[in-house]
Amino acid sequence: MNVSQDLSLISLIGNASVLVQLVLALLLVVSMISWWFIFRKMFVVRDAMRRTDQFERSFWSGADLGTLYQAAAGARHNAGSMERIFESGFREFVKLRKQSGTSLGMIMDGTRRAMRATYQRELDHLEAHLSFLATVGSVSPYVGLFGTVWGIMNAFRGLANVGQATLAHVAPGIAEALVATAMGLFAAIPAVIAFNHFVRHIERLSTRFDSFMEEFSNILQRQANAPQQAATGQHAALNSN
Repeated sequence: MNVSQDLSLISLIGNASVLVQLVLALLLVVSMISWWFIFRKMFVVRDAMRRTDQFERSFWSGADLGTLYQAAAGARHNAGSMERIFESGFREFVKLRKQSGTSLGMIMDGTRRAMRATYQRELDHLEAHLSFLATVGSVSPYVGLFGTVWGIMNAFRGLANVGQATLAHVAPGIAEALVATAMGLFAAIPAVIAFNHFVRHIERLSTRFDSFMEEFSNILQRQANAPQQAATGQHAALNSN
């Protein structure tokens, strides 16, 4: 067997020690799982951004809030994150307004709490599996380095039985060990890039959700104030007469 055959990738993996092979297998499985989460998360985030854009256009087009609520409630399982936040807030707002003796402050506090709870659930859904990508990105190089160190140790132990060490004796063992480091980087680099990419887009969505909740709360508060102001004006007119 010549040197080029010994240094082929398949030969290096096949001739590696059992522990190094286990490290390579672990890193390969982790890499495949991370790629599955990357593709899955890519579609989830893209769909969330598309649905958010669609709902914002509908909401700010001047559509009736009751109509938007009926549409959101009817398509709850197929609605976007911002649509679910709107639906939970408006439902709580209507329910509290129907209760007698409930002040405006209590109504708005309950509405904000309902929207905040839905907001947190939606954010948890968007951030699902990101911790796995972060773990793969931070740990995989060290796992690969462990395999490399173990392989180099075995290579030098093998040299103890050789009278004269040459490059032909050293190169295969060192190359086998370095494959583990390469595999660790192969698993880590896409996970880190994907994690940073998704975090950036989810933070943008989170900011948009926060802004919407504040603006929607102001709209509901103005609607709740309107009947009270009208009633106050009528009472003042009666007193003046």
